[in-house]
Amino acid sequence: MQSQIVKTGPLETTGLVRQLIADGVIDAGSAKRLRMSPPRNGDKIQHVLNYIAGEQLPDLSRQGRVLSIDNLLDWLAGHCGQAAMRIDPLKIDVPAVTEVMSFAFAQRHRILAVAVNANEVVIAGGEPFVNAWEADLQQVLRKPIRRVIADPESIDRFTVEFYSLAKSVRGASGDNNRRGSASNNLEQLLEISNLKDLDANDGHVVNIVDWLLQYAYDQRASDIHIEPRREQGNVRFRIDGVLYNVYELPATVLTAVVSRLKILGRMDVAEKRRPQDGRLKTKNPGGDEIELRLSTLPTAFGEKMVMRIFDPEVLLRSFDELGLRGEDRQRWDGMIRAAHGIVLVTGPTGSGKTTTLYSSLKQIATSEVNVCTIEDPIEMVEDAFNQMQVQHNINLDFAGGVRALLRQDPDIIMIGEIRDLETAEMAIQAALTGHLVISTLHTNDAPSAVTRLLELGVPAYLIRATVLGVMAQRLVRTLCPHCKVASELNETDWTTLTAPWKVAPPKQVFHAPGCLECRNTGFYGRQGIYEILPVEGSIQAAIGDDIELDNLRRLAMKNGMRTLRLSGAQKVARGETTIAEVLRVAPPVQTQ
Repeated sequence: MQSQIVKTGPLETTGLVRQLIADGVIDAGSAKRLRMSPPRNGDKIQHVLNYIAGEQLPDLSRQGRVLSIDNLLDWLAGHCGQAAMRIDPLKIDVPAVTEVMSFAFAQRHRILAVAVNANEVVIAGGEPFVNAWEADLQQVLRKPIRRVIADPESIDRFTVEFYSLAKSVRGASGDNNRRGSASNNLEQLLEISNLKDLDANDGHVVNIVDWLLQYAYDQRASDIHIEPRREQGNVRFRIDGVLYNVYELPATVLTAVVSRLKILGRMDVAEKRRPQDGRLKTKNPGGDEIELRLSTLPTAFGEKMVMRIFDPEVLLRSFDELGLRGEDRQRWDGMIRAAHGIVLVTGPTGSGKTTTLYSSLKQIATSEVNVCTIEDPIEMVEDAFNQMQVQHNINLDFAGGVRALLRQDPDIIMIGEIRDLETAEMAIQAALTGHLVISTLHTNDAPSAVTRLLELGVPAYLIRATVLGVMAQRLVRTLCPHCKVASELNETDWTTLTAPWKVAPPKQVFHAPGCLECRNTGFYGRQGIYEILPVEGSIQAAIGDDIELDNLRRLAMKNGMRTLRLSGAQKVARGETTIAEVLRVAPPVQTQ
């Protein structure tokens, strides 16, 4: 069959549509929806590939799906002899690819270098049959060029982003005095500027910080790590609990970036010898306000900074989105809606305790109740709560804060963390006087919370009188919905996961080999696994000053407490995660 695609010059709608019909990808009815020339987007004509993909035509080769840009590129790859590529900015060496050609050359031909090594240069473009630029570039590079096809809109976007960033880094490296220009901005609200062409007048360091924050939002990062080293500094993003290298900045530029962030976070720029905490409110490209919590740490080569991103859409989620379902949800809902008492959430740093607490408080913080919190620091400003921050410099600690809150007629008090006996005593006093107290403890599982309170010096009779229940939690990565497939169950692993119980294995389990959507990790997003211990009945009666943790744990499991690993096993059976992932985060059950 003769090809309908003209293999010289730019792609045309007519030839592409005819070939799509001939290959059985779309039908004639769908083709009638397409105009022969793509519409204009302002002064710019939309690329034909993006135009066809934007029409959301039914893809006959993939039953029940629409013809996306990725599918369209895969189809076109078979006709042009070039591989299709989805540009993942986290896997691109920006300094190296921006040295291949000038910004003007890349923008004029709508091409972008995506990989550079000793043997070849990989160039992505949206026009596989346009090659007028190849000879000129080949002469300059003096190494083979391998062409791939990619989304034209992504090429346009990343061309501006990469070259803007590279120019800013070069400019900041050449002029260290630029750091001073960033010091004059004391705004609390940082508006992320739209990335402009390279003649923008913004300061270099300002541009780098803007890019860093915008990039983090685009990549669904939960934390940004800025780490100084001897010669180069590393910028890393934590995505779904895993750290990815993003960029290497010269040491002087990294120092300037940290200084600007400290100013925006209203921290002491001159103080570099002690850790500091700050916060910053920004707006993402969509216009939604997002809070960032800043933390600095002095290291051998300078200040290390970690920014935790608190996206309201992520932080305030429903119980279903958190992964809290069924009997566990009913138990937790019953505890947080009690009139008075203490409810504890336990787990290590980064286990999702803050998300659980804020999501729970948001649901019970109606106009009829007064919800007060004392935190160190305030994780996210929420209009429905009255929030107070611990300030050690004026001797305002958790215990003093709770003491003050009790005079504010609260109904519900959230204490950021119970760290010492004084705070625990104030929490107990609040619970005994008719308030609901919700707080966190750093313990490995739910029964350990009881022994932890005993170790702090809380009498057993007060624990029995006030503590309503404890919930331990962890975060597991969930399987990518785009590439997960059924797999065989390893019965040995299943037995390890569910020990000491004998649980019937599921009929099938799933794994994900990895795809472009999940960056070949096989995982996309995270959900919680939970261990809930209601302190009632025989458990309440068993709590004494000399109770053994193992005895308490056995009694809790006898009374129906589902351990973290059993909660994870349920998610494995539902095809949401893998056995290995649960074993990685959930501690083994110790019942000696």
